[in-house]
Amino acid sequence: MPERNPILITGAAGEIGGVSRTMVDMLLEQGHPVRAFVRQDDERAHSLRQAGAEVFVGDLLTIADVTAALKGVRRIYFSMSLSPYYTDAVSLMAAAARAQGDIEVFVNISEYEQSFMTFDRMTAPEAERRAHLGGLVANWSPQQRAHWVAEQVLEWSGVPTVNIQAAFFVENPIMTWLALSSLADGELRLPFGDHRLAPIAGYDVAELCAKILADPAPHISKSYALTGPELKDMHGIAEDFAAVLGRPVTYVPEDIETWNETYVDTNMSAYPHIAEHLKTLTRIIGRGGYGGITDELETLLGRPPKTVRWALENHPRIRKLATA
Repeated sequence: MPERNPILITGAAGEIGGVSRTMVDMLLEQGHPVRAFVRQDDERAHSLRQAGAEVFVGDLLTIADVTAALKGVRRIYFSMSLSPYYTDAVSLMAAAARAQGDIEVFVNISEYEQSFMTFDRMTAPEAERRAHLGGLVANWSPQQRAHWVAEQVLEWSGVPTVNIQAAFFVENPIMTWLALSSLADGELRLPFGDHRLAPIAGYDVAELCAKILADPAPHISKSYALTGPELKDMHGIAEDFAAVLGRPVTYVPEDIETWNETYVDTNMSAYPHIAEHLKTLTRIIGRGGYGGITDELETLLGRPPKTVRWALENHPRIRKLATA
């Protein structure tokens, strides 16, 4: 049966194809009322209204706005763009949810590294931390740390929570934005050596979160470590790009720090928090720090996860490049 109370979705004004916006569409199709939390009343908010969502305009860092947005809500999905205030926003939402006292589920989008980012590993001697993360870094990025703290806060809050620990998204800007200029020349330039990943499609994460919000009881207090369906090196992912773009694409491995300077520092200089997160990701992935794969997503969805190729075929920027 559809939920009668509105389901609160934050981050809903993200681009079409983003997890939050996809969830809004899925839940509305299933007959659930949705309240979409947005920062600005703009074209994206208008699009949400046209889709059938109730739009709440507010600031996730203002407790009065967060509390008002929760009125009448029993189920929450929390997401926010990368921000140095991410932990503040999660904590405010958790505090408001706890104060309201009748929340059935708080679905928290997190990160795959939280599945192995244990307290013991975080407090190990520097040499051990560095070895575990591939050798180039001894600590996770501030954003990764924020997700770890967010999970602790939600546990302490007592609010019924489900943590969605998603792996590297196919749609990550490293793959679908920063790499685009070289793709136009038939080259996939990335600093990942021959290491293999199991990237996850945002669509699958959205479907799982919508499923949990529609029927939360079996999932309360669980954390799901999710990856895509197969481990692939960048040569294999270059083949996926080639198939989608309809032209040859060759993987060209790059030095990690050179790539960070060329692509991240140049394009993200105005966003140091995001830049530091992306550079930390490349340093960990580029030294083999993420090589795991799980079958949790297939078990939970009851179907095989979407492939890298499918996610690329359905990404607006990649589709645009394919027709250029």
